[in-house]
Amino acid sequence: MSRRRAAVKREVLVDPIYGEEMVTKFVSSMMMHGKRACAEKQFYGAMKIVETKGMKNLPECASVIEVFRLAIENIKPMLEVKSRRVGGSNYQVPVEVRPERRQALAFRWLIEFARKRPGRSMMDRLAVEIMDAAQKKGSAIKRREDVHKMADANKAFAHYRW
Repeated sequence: MSRRRAAVKREVLVDPIYGEEMVTKFVSSMMMHGKRACAEKQFYGAMKIVETKGMKNLPECASVIEVFRLAIENIKPMLEVKSRRVGGSNYQVPVEVRPERRQALAFRWLIEFARKRPGRSMMDRLAVEIMDAAQKKGSAIKRREDVHKMADANKAFAHYRW
C-alpha cells in the first residue's frame, strides 16, 4: 500500500462481444502466462455451452450474460474475517468486503473451482460451474457460505474492527 497517494484505477475496456467491463476483468483473471486469446476462447466457449445447455434451467434470465452476472452476484461475499492482534492474542474480526474485492473474490473462487472440477476441457468445467453458481449451488457458493459462517461465528469480536 502506497504511503504517498492512492493508486490510480486504470480504465478497463469493454469486451467486444458482450460489451461488459466485468467480462474483460474476468478474462484477465482467467488468463495464465499472458495468453489472453486462450482465456477468451475458453470463456466464450463456456458461454456458448451455457447458452445451449443451461438456459432452460434458468427461465428468469433472458441472455447468457445475465446468467453470468447472476452467478457472480450469487458468489460475491458480503463479510469476511481479518486477523487482528490485540493484547498478545489474534482475533478473527468480521469486516464488510469492499465492492471491488467482492468481485475479485467471486472471480477467483469461480475460476479456482472450475479448474479443480473433473471434466474434459476448461470450457465445459467453467460452463458447469457458472450454471451451478447461477442456481445457488456448487463449490464457489459453498466457499461463500463458509466465509459467511466464519464471520457470523466471530461476530463477538466485531468491536475490534478498525
